[in-house]
Order: sequence, then structure tokens, then C-alpha cells
Amino acid sequence: MLMRKVPGFVPASPWGLRLPQKFLFLLFLSGLVTLCFGALFLLPHSSRLKRLFLAPRTQQPGLEVVAEIAGHAPAREQEPPPNPAPAAPAPGEDDPSSRASPRRRKGGLRRTRPTGPREEATAARGNSIPASRPGDEGISFRFDFNAFRSRLRHPVLGMRADESQEPQSRVRAQREKVKESGEASLFEVNIRYIGGLLSAFYLTGEEVFRIKAIRLGEKLLPAFNTPTGIPKGVVSFKSGSWGWATAGSSSILAEFGSLHLEFLHLTELSGNQVFAEKVRNIRKVLRKIEKPFGLYPNFLSPVSGNWVQHHVSVGGLGDSFYEYLIKSWLMSGKTDMEAKNMYYEALEAIETYLLNVSPGGLTYIAEWRGGILDHKMGHLACFSGGMIALGAEDAKEEKRAHYRELAAQITKTCHESYARSDTKLGPEAFWFNSGREAIATQLSESYYILRPEVVESYMYLWRQTHNPIYREWGWEVVLALEKYCRTEAGFSGIQDVYSSTPSHDNKQQSFFLAETLKYLYLLFSEDDLLSLEDWVFNTEAHPLPVNHSDSSGRAWGRH
Repeated sequence: MLMRKVPGFVPASPWGLRLPQKFLFLLFLSGLVTLCFGALFLLPHSSRLKRLFLAPRTQQPGLEVVAEIAGHAPAREQEPPPNPAPAAPAPGEDDPSSRASPRRRKGGLRRTRPTGPREEATAARGNSIPASRPGDEGISFRFDFNAFRSRLRHPVLGMRADESQEPQSRVRAQREKVKESGEASLFEVNIRYIGGLLSAFYLTGEEVFRIKAIRLGEKLLPAFNTPTGIPKGVVSFKSGSWGWATAGSSSILAEFGSLHLEFLHLTELSGNQVFAEKVRNIRKVLRKIEKPFGLYPNFLSPVSGNWVQHHVSVGGLGDSFYEYLIKSWLMSGKTDMEAKNMYYEALEAIETYLLNVSPGGLTYIAEWRGGILDHKMGHLACFSGGMIALGAEDAKEEKRAHYRELAAQITKTCHESYARSDTKLGPEAFWFNSGREAIATQLSESYYILRPEVVESYMYLWRQTHNPIYREWGWEVVLALEKYCRTEAGFSGIQDVYSSTPSHDNKQQSFFLAETLKYLYLLFSEDDLLSLEDWVFNTEAHPLPVNHSDSSGRAWGRH
């Protein structure tokens, strides 16, 4: 606007406002802008609004919903390790043929010359994603995200069947209820650590997640500097010093045995074979070492390579080691025969020495301490129903029906631990003795901290059988969570599942978002949403892709 200068006239402002009025207007405007942008980036439904302001992404509509639930939980609470065993010679070398390199995806990884910031700025966003950026020297690979997505057998979010059909209306409402529970308790974007970073990259194609995952993997490598190559449990990124896992102490089976999925992906995304070599060596040590009755104890000395004590559990301290054996087989496109054989051998030993049926007909997996059974089952062990169902298809033909039934019976037992409580939520551990079955016998085991393992098995059993009982059981959990665990600020664990008015522990565990709600959401979704043909969930429920192609780019069939 043009204004004529008149002698003696000084305008208050370009809008005709005096200085105090202008100050108040700008103060109001800045507050309004702050409020709008805060809502844009922090409110649960803001992902749709962001697309109006941020650069468009080459992804399927609605993909951000999946990214929101790709959370990661910190390590689960474990018992402190016992005193180490006396030192012994480290395991010897094994057959070098077992160190064959993993298959590589055609068009997936290509070595390139490092590029500078200017060259990267002009790189095609939807084609090969450049790895080298300022501060990322040494990572000189491109990952063809479009080629990866083209090999998936199902759209990431599924085909979304006609939701207007009456039989699906109730399931849709249940799914939306689970989603609403997640939004009500979402205090932070819970994508962190390697598994979460990898799944975030594969789901969104955002290069920053790939780079951060590789860098984090590199920082973990000093943990493997032990006489056996079995990693220690804790390392300081800043100083390199150790936590409780000092020289001679124990490493935990569920920790060093749950690296295979992530580290093979790190090799594939970085081109650095060191990640794959580290986890292959873990398997070599475990194959070589003598195992009591074919069982894997929970504590191993990374110095001597000997078991520290003979405590065997499919629950806490051991659980995800077994899970990663069958999932490594599936993730490899069913080519990792070593993982397959180790899994079925371990499962056979578990059946022989740990599996029991109570007088009331409940099937459970006990804990083993030097040949003596503790007739209890932890909540953490309830993932095993889903694991056994997942592996039933690839068992020997004469064992497949048996494993499907075994998976169903174990899952039924875990459901009973919920059904027999006043809150319809399960205790941390439950026993089978003195005429009491699937019930905690002391207050110290009667708490519930929003754990996911039971609903995890419901989800896998539903996808394997489509028996509506699993959705019914899952909905019972949703209602119980709403009634006993929901608070004004989110969801809380409870201190006694056998009390009709339980006290809250005022903690929302991160695995509640990353796992419990995710598995419940998938339970009430179509099977092609994060299809099990395309994705394997790691131990914290981060989806990692199945390798569908060999070195020549042909799709793997089932074999």
C-alpha cells in the first residue's frame, strides 16, 4: 500500500496501528502461530495435517499410522546374573562352511562413490536413497526403496476389505477402540533403538532411520570384544566402560540370542559384513557347547564359554532366543537351515523335559533348575503359544497338527491365568501346585504391568486358525485394560490382579504401546495388514521384512 508523505504526519504502523497496539497484535499473532504448530506436530491426529504443510512423501496413504505404532521397549526386567563359573577353554572353531554370506537382494544394495551435500540434494527421492550425508562418512551404499517395496506380496496396510459389511462392523469398532487407547497414551514418538529404527526405515523410506540404525549398531560392536565373541550385556557409548557385565560375569541367553534379525539387516543395509559375522559366531558357540539334555541354560560366561548355572526358562531370561531361531528361518525366506534345525531341536527338548499337563488339564511349560522343575509359568513365557503356532507349518509333516494343538493348549492356559483373576488380567507368574492352577500364589507375583505376551499369542493363533475365540479373548483384555488400567494421563499397571479395586503402579511401560496395543490392533485387522508373508516381528514387535528374493532377483516360493 502506497502512502503519501504529508508534513507533520507520522503513521502509527503500516496497518494504521499505534506502537502499543502493534505490540499487542504481534504478541497475539505469535501465540496463535505457536498454538497452531504445536497442535500440528503434537496432537495424535496431526499426521494428516502435516501433509498439508510438509513436503509430500512417496508412501501409501495412511502409512503414518503404521509408523506411529512401530515403537520399541527397553530391555525387560531380568534377574541379576549369578556368580560366574570357573574359567575353561573357549570353544574351538567350527565348520567354516557355516559362515556363508547371506543372500543379497537384487537392486537392494549397491556400492557407490560418496556424494556431497549438493549431489544428494538432487538425488531422486523415490528411487535409490543416498547414504552419504554430512557426518555419515563411511556409509557408501544406496538402498533401492522402490525395488524393496515392489517385492512385498501385500500392500503394507493391506487391501482394506469393504468395511461396510455388517459382519465386520463390530470388528472395525473394536479395532478403532484399540487405536483410540494408543492415542490417549501416546506421550512420545516411541521409535528408538535398532529394531525400531529398522522398521521405521522399511515402513517409511526415511533415510535418517537407516543411518541412525547403522551408527547405533557400530557403537554396540565393542560389546563383542570377549574371548568367545559372546557379547557382554552393557556398554557405555561415552567411555567404553561396562555396567554390571564386567569381565567374567554372565551374559543372558535372551539378550545375546536376540540379535540375529537386526544384525543381518544392518549388514544388508550397510554392506558391512561385521554385523552378520558377530551373530553367526554366537550361533557357532552355542552349537559347539554341551547342552544339558539339549536345553539352553539362561546364563553363559562370555569369557570361558561355559554355562554359569543350569537354570532353563522359556520365559524371562531365555524367551526371545527361541523366538529368534524360528523367525530367522522365516525372515530368510526359509533358507536359514541352521536356524530351523536349532529351533526344532530346542523345541523337542522343551517338550521332553519342561512341558507338563496339570491335573485340571492345563498345558504349561515349567522352569528347570538343575534337574528340578518349578511348576510355574511366567507371563513372559506366554509368547510361546504364538511362537509354536508360527513354526508349525514348517515342522515335519507328522508333527504339524501336533504343534498346532500344542500352541492352542498353551495359549488356552495363559488365557485361564487371566480368566481366574478378579480383573480378568493375568499375573506376572502363575503356579500349578496344591490344587491351585494358573493362579499366582504370592502377592509379589500378582501384579500386571501391561505385558503383551498373551495377546501376542492371540494374534498369531487368530491369523493361523481364524477361530473367533481369540478375538473374543482379546476383546476381554481391551475391556479389562479400560476398566482397571486407564487413567487420566494414559494407562498404568496394577499391583494385584486378584483385587476388584487394584492400586495403580503409576507406570506406563513402553512395551504397552510398542507391543500390547499393536498386537491387539492387528488381532482386529485383516490378515494382509503387515502380512506375515511379508513381515516378521522382532521381540519388541517391530516389523522387519521377509527376504523374498535371491541374488538373481527371483522371488522365493515356499519350500
